[in-house]
Amino acid sequence: MKTRTHRVTHLAPGESGIIAQVSLDEGADSRLGEDGVRRLVELGFVPGEHLRVIRRGFPSGDPIAVRVGNSTFALRRTEAAAIKVTRNDES
Repeated sequence: MKTRTHRVTHLAPGESGIIAQVSLDEGADSRLGEDGVRRLVELGFVPGEHLRVIRRGFPSGDPIAVRVGNSTFALRRTEAAAIKVTRNDES
């Protein structure tokens, strides 16, 4: 059975998951670029890490506050779209 992944942009505040992939695959915003993906990985957004959505900005939902490990980050939607997670309730 194939495990479903979800972009962080599709998670609601309070939802969490395990990072499965950080990349510019189809559907991710190409404006982020490979340098942006590399920066996310350097900050700790790596496969296997636990991620929780804390809050979304008002009114547009941008930025998205997420917690990875003991750190909290404010991600733009372009950054969050490059991160795919397996939701905890689906693992």
